[in-house]
Amino acid sequence: MEDDRVPWLATLRDDRALLGRASTAQRVAEILRTRITEGALLPGTRLSEEMIGTALGVSRNTLREAFRLLVHERLVVHELNRGVFVRVLDVEDVIDLYRVRRTLECAAVRDARPASATALAALEAALLEGERAATEQRWADVATANMRFHQAIAALAGSPRIAEIMRQTLAEIRLAFHVIAAPRAFHQPYLARHRDLLELIRAGDADRAHDVLDDYLRTAERQLVEAYAERMPRRVPAPR
Repeated sequence: MEDDRVPWLATLRDDRALLGRASTAQRVAEILRTRITEGALLPGTRLSEEMIGTALGVSRNTLREAFRLLVHERLVVHELNRGVFVRVLDVEDVIDLYRVRRTLECAAVRDARPASATALAALEAALLEGERAATEQRWADVATANMRFHQAIAALAGSPRIAEIMRQTLAEIRLAFHVIAAPRAFHQPYLARHRDLLELIRAGDADRAHDVLDDYLRTAERQLVEAYAERMPRRVPAPR
């Protein structure tokens, strides 16, 4: 079968069990968003209704509603007479996404006094996951662990709405990561920064953690903007 040669479709077949009898468009959208966040679905990938519907065992109407949700989240685009595609971000998207990240994450860190044991455990689990993946040279998995670490940072705010916004934001950011030509050089240095952030949060030094995270996010934004300039040469606005 054609879909046997498409790795991410195999993962969707595994996800089919998550849907259950009461499957919904929201749950399908969540599965596809997760696959984007994990780096399985690359920018520009065409999302075939027939192949995905078969993999997940859902109707075309359900799938189309899921696609509409993801269009609203700016993760996919519908092109007339061509179909639905995973969105390709531009540099303006990156700059705006990092503006959102600084607003949400830095506030979550600054206001987390003190962080709960559950929150600290989530941060530590994501950090250890990233460190293990780096030891095994699995840089795509390091990027996924990075997403989970920052989701855990947003969770410090204790707000379901912020957590939801962060999930959508990180899925978009993962699409931007694909522009990086050398993922090891990009991701590895941030593991040490994650360790520093965890220790500052654990110690209750919220002000210092805020400043370290702000610098971290501005550095990452500059690196991505530079990568876009190299891979997609054109006028690139400076990050704010």
